[in-house]
Amino acid sequence: MRAWITLAVLAGILLFSTCKKSPKSTNTPDTPGNDSALTDKVLTDKLTFPWEVLWGPDNKLWITERGGKISSIDPVTGAITPIKNISDVVSRGEGGLLGMVLHPDFATTPEVFVAYNYDKSGTYIKKIVKFTYSGGTLINPVVLLDNIPAASIHNGTRLAISPDKKLFITSGDASESLRAQDKNNPAGKIQRINLDGSISTDNPIAGSAVWSYGHRNSQGLVFVGDRLYSSEHGNATDDEINIIQKGRNFGWPNVEGYCNTNEEKSFCAANDVVEPIQGWTPTIAPSGIDYYNKEAISQWKNSLLLAVLKDSELLQLKLNSAGDKVESVNTFYKNKYGRMRNVAISPDGKVFIITSNGSNDKLIVVSGK
Repeated sequence: MRAWITLAVLAGILLFSTCKKSPKSTNTPDTPGNDSALTDKVLTDKLTFPWEVLWGPDNKLWITERGGKISSIDPVTGAITPIKNISDVVSRGEGGLLGMVLHPDFATTPEVFVAYNYDKSGTYIKKIVKFTYSGGTLINPVVLLDNIPAASIHNGTRLAISPDKKLFITSGDASESLRAQDKNNPAGKIQRINLDGSISTDNPIAGSAVWSYGHRNSQGLVFVGDRLYSSEHGNATDDEINIIQKGRNFGWPNVEGYCNTNEEKSFCAANDVVEPIQGWTPTIAPSGIDYYNKEAISQWKNSLLLAVLKDSELLQLKLNSAGDKVESVNTFYKNKYGRMRNVAISPDGKVFIITSNGSNDKLIVVSGK
């Protein structure tokens, strides 16, 4: 009898082990990076929950703060110049004024695209709005997309414009995971629209802005040529870096990260699921990303730079020559500045990082020695 019980216990353990996630589902481990050739300093500590940072055509950094402010910051002195305070922004939990991107032909078409949460007749919702930059402020708001579910968590909301001038928008599942697999619901998706708000005729679903689906909470988005990379928060396991593909399913909530349990393998095979090129378990809370390929910091060439919240660090994800795999992951400034929200790169190769600690949030500049 004792032998039979022992065999039964062993069988149960083996069965359980085939169904649970692996304790470390990652392609490459994180290792300390070489910061001896780098210099970092704080330009300002007068920000409150900044979300977006990007290099503007005026050679200033453009920044959004979740409370509704858009500002520019001098990259040398750290002086802040207000641009716009959007009055109908409602900041609730992780929501508020989030992603922003500038028109690629800003000198002739000075348009600014922003995404933010607001209260619509008692419902917390998200919209995408295009402004015109004139006289140092933003005027003539035009709503391009509306009625995207929002919540105090899982809003996603990073914006990027493709080389062929399409606007891509990430949206989290807004705390209801089943939305991500519903192609008729804009939550848990990456959407693609024309810069005038119309739906592209070559989108995967006729008349729909949905470009990809099965996303939990994508907070990073960057084009490298025609390839679109995204960072995404997992649940208890499997934070992700993904290469976004037209019309494809990225698995959530049926798949967390890789297709590596029996149930996930079946779902992935039946639903054409794309696996990440990099994952982290335990989770690190990845946020904004940018692509570095400058000479100023040679060790970072051909790398994604990733701002990390929970693990409070900047990660360098060195890509292979094809750009479809991560060769190494190196960590910088761990626990030095707190939670990091996003990263931007100047034309001369300096790297700018914003933190997300609440009060006295910082803009940091990193350069080569």
